[in-house]
Amino acid sequence: MLNFDVKRKINNLRDILVGKVPDPKAQVEQITIALIYKFMDDMDLEGMEFGASREFFKEDYEKYAWTNIMQPENSGQQRANLYAEGIDKMSMNPHLPQLFRDIFRGAYVPYRDAETLNMFLKEINDFNYDHSEELGNAFEYLLSIMGSQGDAGQFRTPRHIIDMIVEIVDPQKTDSILDPACGTAGFLISSYKHILEKNKDKDGINTLSADERKRMTENFAGYDISPDMVRLSRVNMYLHKFTKPHISEYDTLSSLDKWDEAYDVILANPPFMTPKGGIIPHNRYQIQAKRAEVLFVDYIAEHLNPTGKAGVIVPEGIVFQSTNAYKNLRKYLVEDDLLYAVISLPAGVFNPYSGVKTSILLMDKTLAKQKDEILFVKINNDGYDLGAQRREINGSDIPKVTKVIRDYQGGIDVSDNALVTIVSKKDIADQDYILVGERYKESVVVNSDYPMMEIEKLINNVKYPEKLLKSEFLDKGQFPIIDQSENYIAGYSNNPNLVFNISKPVICFGDHTRALKYVDFNFVLGADGVKILEPIDEVNSKYLYYCLSNTEIPSLGYSRHFKVLKEIQIPIPPLHIQEEIIKEIEGYQKIIDGAKQVVENFKPIIKIDPSWEMVKLGDVCELATGATPLTSKDENYKNGTIKWLVSGDINQEIIYDCVGRVTEKGKESARLKIHQSNSVMIALNGQGKTRGTVALLKTEATCNQSLVAINPKNELILSTEFLLYVLKGMYQDIRNITGDTQRSGLNMPIIRNFNIPLPTIEIQHQIVSKINEEVAIVEQNKRLIEIYEQKIKDRISDVWGE
Repeated sequence: MLNFDVKRKINNLRDILVGKVPDPKAQVEQITIALIYKFMDDMDLEGMEFGASREFFKEDYEKYAWTNIMQPENSGQQRANLYAEGIDKMSMNPHLPQLFRDIFRGAYVPYRDAETLNMFLKEINDFNYDHSEELGNAFEYLLSIMGSQGDAGQFRTPRHIIDMIVEIVDPQKTDSILDPACGTAGFLISSYKHILEKNKDKDGINTLSADERKRMTENFAGYDISPDMVRLSRVNMYLHKFTKPHISEYDTLSSLDKWDEAYDVILANPPFMTPKGGIIPHNRYQIQAKRAEVLFVDYIAEHLNPTGKAGVIVPEGIVFQSTNAYKNLRKYLVEDDLLYAVISLPAGVFNPYSGVKTSILLMDKTLAKQKDEILFVKINNDGYDLGAQRREINGSDIPKVTKVIRDYQGGIDVSDNALVTIVSKKDIADQDYILVGERYKESVVVNSDYPMMEIEKLINNVKYPEKLLKSEFLDKGQFPIIDQSENYIAGYSNNPNLVFNISKPVICFGDHTRALKYVDFNFVLGADGVKILEPIDEVNSKYLYYCLSNTEIPSLGYSRHFKVLKEIQIPIPPLHIQEEIIKEIEGYQKIIDGAKQVVENFKPIIKIDPSWEMVKLGDVCELATGATPLTSKDENYKNGTIKWLVSGDINQEIIYDCVGRVTEKGKESARLKIHQSNSVMIALNGQGKTRGTVALLKTEATCNQSLVAINPKNELILSTEFLLYVLKGMYQDIRNITGDTQRSGLNMPIIRNFNIPLPTIEIQHQIVSKINEEVAIVEQNKRLIEIYEQKIKDRISDVWGE
């Protein structure tokens, strides 16, 4: 595991660079290049200790050796000049292996500020190439920082998901292994570690011979279309003992150069994003398609050896979409005896990069021929919560899922496992080869002591009151509005003619979103598609609500969720038992509500010392806003890839991604500016609590006119994190400037004139450190919420007898 000290050093390096190199990927590049440069000198010094001469920095290049650069007699400017010149010349150094020359080709220092560069070099100087495994893990952490991968659907695969797939596919020491969209080589390195672990004796001593190790490292290959990714993955492989990594810059989907190569094992998480106009593939694919995810799965299936195995992560569309390309791909995988299992992953596995729902397709050309069925396994808990922070939690299904699949591979009956659905290939063919396990589940509960009843029989009727127009939504008003959103109340209305009068509590169900709300007050309906369910007398409304809230409602596509909900069966104990269950759950709910109070009401408080300088925000920060390209022109938005923020995105607190996208033409037509990662964003207007809210941007993005990006002019004078906390603490004061109930009113001149405190940078760091401790307590309350929400789920499960 990565130790705290190394992680701290990397974070310090990023803090030093952010003022000069704001893009996260560029920061990774600069730190990577510097580490490799330093490590080459470490290797030279290690050789010299054993009587050898320098290998890398010799003859005309000796003056560029790290130890020479860092000589105390060198001035800061001399160090900066030598380092920048050395970086520029390393690609021509004849004493370097080709790998290093390739790494340094095109590398340069994008700034020449001697003070910043010296701080950077001194931090790099604390690293030593004596624990390659530790540094390999550190490098993985460095790569995890990059938040810009989502632009092309290249979401970094979580390490525990990679390791699970590798464990299941089980590559052997003699296998040839490929990742055709390798990114940073995570699958390849995990496979290497897996093989090393499997080849140990009882004392933990590795039993692989030198020749076997050599042959094994030559059997690993990776392709990536991005030269940056190729460079980074080569470094990552090198740090994990691959002295000559076989990573190629290669267009897997369009090129034919490597088409005739086949592998024993293929592992991948291919990009999900298809460029405008689609992929232009050659004619050797089994499936005719232009979608990247379809072609990648086809490529993997066609490049397995006769006994080959594969594990590939795919977006949800692959497993159920009805268009010909998707359907034909599924038919090919099933009927040609490639696919034997599908693992459904939780929707938040790729947070914070994306909330996209994914599955894992498992192929084994030997096993699939022996089976006339497909195994479906569902992971509900992957060991981390599904929020943006992805905090570790208890109860991971991964060990159970791994064992189930390994048992299935070994011929053991696993059909009685709650996570498993086994479906015949014939039944799958009858359902257009849809690969969603829930599609084939029978609504049968074996263990419940209470009668099971369909929801349709538990409700008196379904009501559809008149819908409120969006223009009538208010921040404050007489009547609360219920719509399809996850928010309990969407706003307020003053229209008494549209009020739905509650005689007893009802449940509101959003047919598009599958959102459920328990409502015991009069309300106005704010969206069509909301079903109002009034339970029969034998069912307590709150009991029904808790049961449905903790029951998965499968997706059958837009506007068809209610059809599924009506068919769900739940156990119906006597009313007095329902009330006991409610009482227990409400006890848990009080703890949840108390913890939510801490989370929702926390705001950083900075006690201002009268001796601190007060400055206008505009004097110490750069400000930039955005615009909205003409919505009447499809060319401004259709197939756009540039992230475009709107006011609602500010509520993420830390922004890694957004729904909005504009095209390059849209960007140019509206003269949009790209805001760099680590910008502080503030909302000028918006509904509810949005106006005046601030968030930290952790990706490159542009925005509309309702947001402003704020960046300190000099990070050595004003820390971005300190600025963020200052503005968070000023939230109510900011809203009061133009009236707390207003939707708009803020503008750039007002923001520029904000008075903010400016203590010394040392004091700023101390304040940030203390606030971060308070934030940690807030995070503990978030964890408490998760624990007691799980207790509620467990109590509901008890009714089912699970």
